[in-house]
Amino acid sequence: MGKTTLDKDLQKIASLDAAAHDPHRVRTLGLGFLFLLLILPFIWLVVGDSPGLFSVMVAGVIGGYMALNIGANDVANNMGPAVGARALTLVGALIIAAVCEAAGALLAGADVVSTISKGIVDPSAMADSASFIRAMMAALLAAALWTNLATWMGAPVSTTHAVVGGVVGVGVAAAGVQAVNWDVMGGIAASWVISPLLGGGIAAGVLAFIKITILHKDDKITAARRWVPVLVAIMAAAFTAYLLAKGLKNVWKTGSVTWTVAALGMGALVWEITRRSVNRAALRLENTRKAVASLFTIPLIVSAALLSFAHGANDVANAVGPLAAIVNAASMAEVASDMAVHVPGWVLVVGALGISIGLVLFGPKLIHAVGEKITKLDPVRAYCVALSAAVTVIVASAMGLPVSSTHIAVGGVFGVGFLREWFVNSRGREPKVKPVVLGEDGQPVVKTPDPLKLQKKAEKSRKRRLVRRQYMTTIAAAWVITVPLSAGLAALLYVVMEKVLG
Repeated sequence: MGKTTLDKDLQKIASLDAAAHDPHRVRTLGLGFLFLLLILPFIWLVVGDSPGLFSVMVAGVIGGYMALNIGANDVANNMGPAVGARALTLVGALIIAAVCEAAGALLAGADVVSTISKGIVDPSAMADSASFIRAMMAALLAAALWTNLATWMGAPVSTTHAVVGGVVGVGVAAAGVQAVNWDVMGGIAASWVISPLLGGGIAAGVLAFIKITILHKDDKITAARRWVPVLVAIMAAAFTAYLLAKGLKNVWKTGSVTWTVAALGMGALVWEITRRSVNRAALRLENTRKAVASLFTIPLIVSAALLSFAHGANDVANAVGPLAAIVNAASMAEVASDMAVHVPGWVLVVGALGISIGLVLFGPKLIHAVGEKITKLDPVRAYCVALSAAVTVIVASAMGLPVSSTHIAVGGVFGVGFLREWFVNSRGREPKVKPVVLGEDGQPVVKTPDPLKLQKKAEKSRKRRLVRRQYMTTIAAAWVITVPLSAGLAALLYVVMEKVLG
């Protein structure tokens, strides 16, 4: 007999009680809380006795809290495909992501921070700098609370949506709709639509190329030996060009000729290294799709690391963009539209460490969800998704545009899934031929097939689905809720702060 509703409810309560008393969970929560406490003396040592120190310290803790949630939720989009494809263990993925996320935030995170900190809401529309500081605190706290709740529920959401919604909410609550730069918001909103389409298109294009040039060839291993090093070399060249042209511009200024030559040189070096590695591996492989797919483990790991770097560069703004605005406004009596937003190094350090620590402590749950619940992944498909997301996020970060890595990753999964469906369903599948049955007279018994059944089988074959739409619907619903919920919560927090502190 099936379980009654009461039995199910009691089981849920028991599960929640067990989770609340789980020593591992208590330990991770304690370590996260310790990180937030350590932010206070760190800011005091770095900033010293400066104006608005208390506000900066409070905002630093809130920014660190948001960074923890970004690491726990958003980074799953980066490492989930690699873990789901069994190319990386969970521990290996956590180590690679933590290092690359921190590097991306520290080296290339400043451009997007400027967009978040003053590009969405006009600071001069606030009554004074204190009002502006409370508005940024409310926006940051609202985004962090919603992201924390979504992570607890196991739903990968867009932290970019959350923080932008929070900033818009406090802007409207503090100074009306005219305080919001709707032109900038229009561009950001357009990027949310373009990002999944671009991510899906690139992922589908890469997968189509791999299928045509490698997987559909009779001699798959020879084709892989030819093209896998090329794919990795192109990715390495693009990453090198971006790093020199954008990521390291604050420490080493180079011209286009320099970084172009460096990118070509790095591409050639990686091509040679990968070629030797793939040739050695190919000697032990059978000429099957599964065996050839294992050759994509190396480029998948590299692309996942690249995506983590890009995510750190782009999404660190969600944690420390409002914090950077608070640091700049704390020393001013009034804020202006054209105020220079300087991003102190310690602000990026708080964001980088918070994202890495949040990933290690709270990220495994959603890494498994993204890697296993959306669609079935192997190293080839996961590589296409990761490479597509990395390229899209890097382009957005170079433009200073805060796009959603969640949208891009999901768009990549959709692109891969729909392309696979097209390949499978366009070929069609013939009905299975049943063995011949002989009658008493020794002659074959001819059974007239039911046309309706044959039609249903053909339709079922043509409509084969390789992406779990139900999970996609859940994610889409979370996307829709994120912006208005964050905006409303931020507006409410701002009003409360104004009543209590104003």
